[in-house]
Amino acid sequence: MHFTKRAILKLAVAATFLGAPAAFAQDKGTVGISMPTKSSARWISDGESMVKQFTEAGYATDLQYAEDDIPNQLNQIENMITKGVNVLVIAAIDGTTLSNALENAAASGIKVIAYDRLIRESGDVSYYATFDNFKVGVQQAESLVKGLKERFPDVKPHNVELFGGSPDDNNAFFFYNGAMSVLQPLIDSGDIAIPSGQMGMDVVGTLRWDGAVAQARMDNLLSANYGDKVLHGALSPYDGLSIGILSSLKGVGYGSGDLAMPIVTGQDAEIPSVKSMIAGEQYSTVFKDTRALAGVTVKMVDALLTGSEPEINDTETYDNGVKVVPSYLLEPVSVDASNYEEVLVGSGYYTADQLK
Repeated sequence: MHFTKRAILKLAVAATFLGAPAAFAQDKGTVGISMPTKSSARWISDGESMVKQFTEAGYATDLQYAEDDIPNQLNQIENMITKGVNVLVIAAIDGTTLSNALENAAASGIKVIAYDRLIRESGDVSYYATFDNFKVGVQQAESLVKGLKERFPDVKPHNVELFGGSPDDNNAFFFYNGAMSVLQPLIDSGDIAIPSGQMGMDVVGTLRWDGAVAQARMDNLLSANYGDKVLHGALSPYDGLSIGILSSLKGVGYGSGDLAMPIVTGQDAEIPSVKSMIAGEQYSTVFKDTRALAGVTVKMVDALLTGSEPEINDTETYDNGVKVVPSYLLEPVSVDASNYEEVLVGSGYYTADQLK
């Protein structure tokens, strides 16, 4: 995907436009922000972006990280309710575990916005701010196919293995289904083979998005299925998994000698993975501008607390098992070595020095 200077300017302007309203004194209320973990750079960026933009908009914030511990997140949310926050913004570790806490929030008149991860099995979720998660998966699969044709043009079928995200994260299913909407026809036609036979989120899911788990699984896949075969690609839904997968591949010689590195996808444009792309290892990632997502969330909160209607652009996709949650979906951007500088540096998300 090529980006003109005008497109990059539009990305930067969008991040500003979607950001906070004009700054006011810190008297508009307090927003409780519950993030899943600091182990992923993207959640740190999300938290920092929201605190900055909420502060500029005149809100106090209570930002808490649960370190992927579900009871910890529940306790943090209950404490925020007890302290009397005006709104809760929650990126859930497990989107099925918060129903009781959200009932308590509703009883206290506290609105809830699900942030990036859908909260399931609760009627007390007011809105959902996220990216077009199905499209993320489509972009990952399209990039995988593009890379396979570039690096292995004379091979048929291309041998590919599939990795999914955490089964307790609703987004993981959208990523996987989006990817399979592209890959399944190629599997059916014989252009792509899955030598392990492992398909479906119940088999390929990676609990808590753990890169070490992905690395161990790739080790097992290679030893069990690739004695006389060559792996050409791996569908990875997240950069943290991609780094683990790449470590496994390099451990058995891929990327050296005559054994070309398989095409490995990713998501979140984390710095180690961008550097890996520059080095010719990871092939691609999907960039989700957390500044823009924070901006959408700030606008939602501001609308809720000032008695107006939050802007939404999707009222059909995200059924959480109790209700269809009104949502605002942002556009993801596919990034590889050909456009990372334009997209990531050109939009001001990273500096060139950060990627050296």
